Amino acid sequence: MSVKEIIEKRRAYRSLDPIEISRDLIEDLAEIARITPSCANMQPWKFVFVHDKNVLNELFAVLSEGNKWAEKASMIIGVFSKPKKDCVIGERLYYLFDTGMATAFLILRATELGLVAHPIAGFNETLAKEILSISNEMRLITLVIVGKHSEIINPILSDPMKLGEKQRPPRKSIDEFIYIDKVKD
Repeated sequence: MSVKEIIEKRRAYRSLDPIEISRDLIEDLAEIARITPSCANMQPWKFVFVHDKNVLNELFAVLSEGNKWAEKASMIIGVFSKPKKDCVIGERLYYLFDTGMATAFLILRATELGLVAHPIAGFNETLAKEILSISNEMRLITLVIVGKHSEIINPILSDPMKLGEKQRPPRKSIDEFIYIDKVKD
C-alpha cells in the first residue's frame, strides 16, 4: 500500500472491535514515531501506551460525553511533551508541530496495520495526567484511541457520527486553504 493509499484509508472511525495489544505492536508504532523528523533532531514527543483494563477504565471516566464511544478501545496512547523539549525560535514553539508529526506517522502506521487510531481532544487533561503519572510541566496534547473498525455501528454515536461511519465527512475544497506565491484575501 502506498503512503497516499494509507492516508486515503485513514478515517476517524468511532465504532470499534477489540484487538490484541502486544509488545510487538507497541514497539512497531513507537519505532515509527522514533524516526520522525524534528527540529534539530530534538524528538520532543513522549507516548504512554495504555492497554491495562484498569487504567483504561480510569481514562474512560475523564473523557468528554461526546467521546464515550472510546470505551470500546483496546488501547489509548497518551501523547505529551513540553516547549523546552524542542526548538524555541523567537515566539515559535516547535514542540506541538514536531509531536504532531510523530503522532501522524504513528496513526498512519496503525492504519497500514488495519487498525483505527483516532486522536481526540475531548478529555480532562489534569485528571488524565494524574491517571497516567504525567508531570504537571508537560502538556497532554492528545489521546489516540486504538482498536479495530467494527462493521456494526456503535449505537451511542450521534446521528452525524453514525453518518461518518458510512462515508467520509465533507472536506474543504483545495481553493479554500491554499495560495500560490502570496496570500490573497
